[in-house]
Amino acid sequence: MRFNTILFDLDGTLTDPSLGITNSIMHALSKRGITVTDRSDLYRFIGPPLLESFERFCGFSADESKVALEDYREYFSTRGLYENTLLDGCEDTIRTLKEAGC
Repeated sequence: MRFNTILFDLDGTLTDPSLGITNSIMHALSKRGITVTDRSDLYRFIGPPLLESFERFCGFSADESKVALEDYREYFSTRGLYENTLLDGCEDTIRTLKEAGC
């Protein structure tokens, strides 16, 4: 049996979403007077649910986390989702798969 349809996950497979995600987190934190000087400190937010991450890593209450998530989404929905970069080699891989009939 030969398959010609391939499904990819976007974030972390084809693109690196870390800039848009961390910028969105920085936006939410800045609204609370929190300045982040080292973006890599925010990488731990990538993956787990954001509500839990705001509580765990920032010490926010559940209500504060909900508001922070709304502020995150405010930035992400208009800018952050466009701040992805293609991962090295993904264009060539997709081109090769297309040429192979996928």
